[in-house]
Amino acid sequence: MLTNRPMLKQYKNTLITLLAYLTITMSAVSVYAETNLEYRQEPITPIPQPVIVDQAKVRLGELLFFDTRLSKNNAISCATCHQLKMGGDDNVAMGISSSTEKHVINTPTVFNAVFNFRQNWNGSANTLAEQIDMVMFDHHEFSNQWSNVTKQLSLDKDLSNIFNTIYKDGLTKENITDAIVEYEKTLVTPDSRFDNYLKNEDETLTDKELSGYKLFKEYGCISCHQGVNIGGNLFQKFGIFYDYIAERGRITKQDYGKFNITNRQLDKFVFKVPSLRNIAVTAPYLHDGSAETLEEVISIMGKTQLGRTLSEKDIALIKSFLNTLTGKYNNKSLDDAS
Repeated sequence: MLTNRPMLKQYKNTLITLLAYLTITMSAVSVYAETNLEYRQEPITPIPQPVIVDQAKVRLGELLFFDTRLSKNNAISCATCHQLKMGGDDNVAMGISSSTEKHVINTPTVFNAVFNFRQNWNGSANTLAEQIDMVMFDHHEFSNQWSNVTKQLSLDKDLSNIFNTIYKDGLTKENITDAIVEYEKTLVTPDSRFDNYLKNEDETLTDKELSGYKLFKEYGCISCHQGVNIGGNLFQKFGIFYDYIAERGRITKQDYGKFNITNRQLDKFVFKVPSLRNIAVTAPYLHDGSAETLEEVISIMGKTQLGRTLSEKDIALIKSFLNTLTGKYNNKSLDDAS
């Protein structure tokens, strides 16, 4: 008996996606019902408030986040690539590079990164602290050594005094990292219009936006984009039904995603699912920055992940929903950032 292997594989992937959606949805509803009956019982959770942090460390971490002395050439800081007056990224296809070479991957937003289960597109960092360590050594980024950084910063008496006040062992690699991480915990964007909807607060969504959310769930987008960060909590292969990378051509090392970390064939083209929070203000999209608009990336994801060609009408409705995910930073909507 002959078997249509491609079709069998497609059915299998569809079943896996549906099962993941059902599992996530049912567990999410159960958890929300138990923890907060005031929230709408949806697979997406509002950003929790307030954020509990050590304010002294936060103030120090903010200084360091904007300090170009962390980089070898004293030219870039964390804030160079993660611009907080915009979407927490750098608004270019491939990230800003401190090297003469072009960067090789799109810069993820730093906003709400604290809610991600892994950091970086390939999930190579388990924590924010590990991610900072990687930035220090990456030749596109700080391209530096911790010994150089601690030596240079120690020459700053005012900064050293702040470290000595907060930490018993003063200015060290570990304490620099700790302070930056504490600051990054505050880089959250609550009170999106959709969060307010989930919390049953005054602001409501339009019929068009609600129709977009309904489609988002019916198509199965919610199976990968759910939880507090509307993503960022699992890995998924990019190109389940349609090989976008192969059609694009010029395959690079970065296109292999998680495979670069594990060297397992199953992890080829597997990436951490990105958060959809603030997606309207974080273009361009995808790990290679090749999608310039929301309409384009919605269409691509429909083909690659769902095996469907979405109509212009449905794309417009889903876009209207995604526009409700833009939150506020320092009580100001990122929609109003300039």
